[in-house]
Amino acid sequence: MEKFDINDIKKIIPHREPFLFLDEIILLEPGKKVVAKKTLTNEEFWVKGHFPNFAVCPGVISIEMLAQAGAVCILAVPENKGKIALFGGIDKARFKRQIFPGEEVLLTVDIIKQIGAIGIGKAVAKVGEETAVLAQITFAVKN
Repeated sequence: MEKFDINDIKKIIPHREPFLFLDEIILLEPGKKVVAKKTLTNEEFWVKGHFPNFAVCPGVISIEMLAQAGAVCILAVPENKGKIALFGGIDKARFKRQIFPGEEVLLTVDIIKQIGAIGIGKAVAKVGEETAVLAQITFAVKN
């Protein structure tokens, strides 16, 4: 599989700046697994306010990065083309390490269950070899 850049990602999911949190897809098995990258910069919209003098990626943004990666995985399935993947739930979320501007985040989502339009993904965000975030995300595919 060739890598997917930001323009390819925009063809799969409807997210746009400033709320698009993926730079590249490095592995995609539609409906099964995705590995994506996001390099955080000092230009992220949250840097000035979260927190002044200690910029740290908000936990909800790290979860959203994982959700967008999962959305690419599920919306890359041909029958889901042009649809939207919505959050259905976040379970077992754990924040193991802070994520800072200048760091590259590797986002992996394995789809572990899907029944009709509802599915569950096991999601992991890493910085280098360190696990930053773990979660189980539930999604619903909407026309």
